[in-house]
Amino acid sequence: MDRIQIRGGAKLNGVIPISGAKNAALPLMIASLLTDQMLTLENLPRLADVNQLARILGNHGVDYSIDGKRVGEEAASGQTAHLRARTIVDTTAPYELVSKMRASFWVIAPLLARMGEARVSLPGGCAIGTRPVDLLLMALEKLGATIEIDGGYAVVKAPKGLVGGEIEFPKVTVGGTHVALMAAATARGSTLIENAAREPEVADLADCLNKMGARVRGAGTSTIEIQGVARLNGAHHRVLPDRIEAGTYATAVAMTGGDILLEGVGEDLIKRPLEALEEAGVTIVGDNRGVRITRNGAGIDAVDVATAPFPGFPTDLQAQFMALMTRARGTSRITETIFENRFMHVQELARLGAHIKLEGDTAIVDGVDRLRGAPVMATDLRASVSLVIAGLVAEGETTVNRVYHLDRGFERLEEKLGACGADIIRVPG
Repeated sequence: MDRIQIRGGAKLNGVIPISGAKNAALPLMIASLLTDQMLTLENLPRLADVNQLARILGNHGVDYSIDGKRVGEEAASGQTAHLRARTIVDTTAPYELVSKMRASFWVIAPLLARMGEARVSLPGGCAIGTRPVDLLLMALEKLGATIEIDGGYAVVKAPKGLVGGEIEFPKVTVGGTHVALMAAATARGSTLIENAAREPEVADLADCLNKMGARVRGAGTSTIEIQGVARLNGAHHRVLPDRIEAGTYATAVAMTGGDILLEGVGEDLIKRPLEALEEAGVTIVGDNRGVRITRNGAGIDAVDVATAPFPGFPTDLQAQFMALMTRARGTSRITETIFENRFMHVQELARLGAHIKLEGDTAIVDGVDRLRGAPVMATDLRASVSLVIAGLVAEGETTVNRVYHLDRGFERLEEKLGACGADIIRVPG
């Protein structure tokens, strides 16, 4: 397995181009199952998860191709991909594929909408429970589907087609909102989604569906209205910038000091994380090129944050911000309200000298004067990059093992940081 080696102490200066959003790219790719026409996606990030989903979609009959490099195209430019599901050849998504990526469960909506049936493995082989899919299935049921759990699979049927209805989620669910949008786009009649997720990636999916001929209003708010249409067509859509990648690099600059332009992203996508960084003592200026992050000389102030659905502080930036707070002056409290068991990075940060105590869903972080390099292990996608951020200031060498987690969600991370002065290399396994 590859690993990443970092020698801490270098400030970050320069430009970091922000890639297309993984959390938008995956549902957009899945939406290709809704039509027999071509869906072209620009600015698709080069990520392990994107490649894995392409293989999963191929199992259902989606032809997938990537444009070759064009004249004048830089390495930072996103890919342009063409997806076409002329014929759905298989409505079963098997365990061995779904277990590798939770988001692939979302194929259940377009398969059901287009073919009247689907048989999809429950993610990770687990039944309704931790990070459940019960709300996703509830949404389909509200649109007229019958559902049976059989041998670890969700078997859904609507032989006469889906029918519009009212879906009110008892709690905000991004996956549930994605599934409801895709299922309702071609359902007969109108659908109302209440307490919908407001994440930008939801609005991006709705924008793409509208380009395909859907009639969706209100995406990006808590109430979404969909008027079903008979069929969807092909479309051309550009994936929005990755706000989690942008927030991660903003936090890295806050940690190391320096001056970085996050190119191609707007302040509106990362408003709450930027506010937290400003409270910590970072200078932030937005312009038509992106967002400039600067910390020169000033120390890091302790800031309390609690994760929340958009527009709140993202759970996907919690680990990164915790890494920053390990060097803050004073004590900070970081509360995780979205996912349980999302403090797995705490023990690894402690190996670098961090002082963190857990009390239920809150991590109490006492800032320290210095961190020291050590071998650490990535436990999940976001936790792994928090270790990189800590390693950027740790004395000596930090080795981050199991970086395949990083490759799922960060495109060319070591190249982007290295180009801005970080002493960071990838060591092949």
